[in-house]
Amino acid sequence: MHSPTPVAPLPGQVPRFIETHSLDARTLAAEAARGLLASRATVAPKFFYDALGCRLFEAITEVDEYYLTRTEASIFARHGPAMAAALRDAVGDGPTMVDLGAGNGAKAAALFGLIAPRRYLAVDIAVDHLRATLPALARAHPAIAFTAVGQDFATALALPGELRGDAPALVFYPGSSIGNFAPDDALRLLREARAVAEGGALLIGVDLVKDQGVLERAYDDPLGVTAAFNRNLLRHLNRLLGADFDLRQWRHVAFYDPVAARIEMHLQASEALGVHWPGARRDFAAGERIHTENSHKWTIAGFEALLAQAGFGATRHWCDEAGWFAVFLALHPDAGARRPG
Repeated sequence: MHSPTPVAPLPGQVPRFIETHSLDARTLAAEAARGLLASRATVAPKFFYDALGCRLFEAITEVDEYYLTRTEASIFARHGPAMAAALRDAVGDGPTMVDLGAGNGAKAAALFGLIAPRRYLAVDIAVDHLRATLPALARAHPAIAFTAVGQDFATALALPGELRGDAPALVFYPGSSIGNFAPDDALRLLREARAVAEGGALLIGVDLVKDQGVLERAYDDPLGVTAAFNRNLLRHLNRLLGADFDLRQWRHVAFYDPVAARIEMHLQASEALGVHWPGARRDFAAGERIHTENSHKWTIAGFEALLAQAGFGATRHWCDEAGWFAVFLALHPDAGARRPG
């Protein structure tokens, strides 16, 4: 693990970029190869997010059927003042905002006026995307000290305390990305988020159980944007592994499993085929699939129980009128203890 520089950037400075673990291509390629060679082929969702994958995901959020982004935004727009009041009670003024899966930082920036953070830590595996987007955000908000942290928090979330400073931390995890984790893995991440949020709070978006048709259309839109996002993963693997996936031979498949309460995304071989990369080969039968993503859906009671199991204290939540989506505020048991003054 690389040792981060303990001095935070001063307001108005160019953002600092830190990688807290190695994201070298060889390690990532070995992980991807292991998944492809498993008895049931699987590839972790983090491999979606090469440069094109990041842009395609931003396009998905504009698709009519993908309700998640605009529904979450409507909750912040409607309940923002109440959230801000609850956050001030929990963390006071000028917290450190830790944005998990920050992407282009737009969701966090929309809350800067309500939260008024002194520091902003953008945490994402796609550090090159952060390098491209964060400088403009920092110029637009010169009163905030910006730091980008390249980290695969799907494996482990660990931020050195000196990056957070003395202020309480608000861990921000929007967009229902917690749904990409199986319940046991979600519990692990939430426990790590509680440790990062020492003396502060977690603000997290959660997609809720709803009509199966609504869910399936959101992940298999008629424009085919999600299909392109899914198939782009193969393009990324070709570059990472030196593989020879032919994207034309693979079909996007998405469906809701009501027993597991999750959307599953797969890539399905349209014919019998073989895929090669240096030192390895994988044969796929016609109809065989590569499992690329799960998106678990929660009930209000179920997610509140998960937060309690993770060690958070008091919780609040806000929903849209249809009850499709929820934003939870969960307090660290010591919330308020690190407030200045």
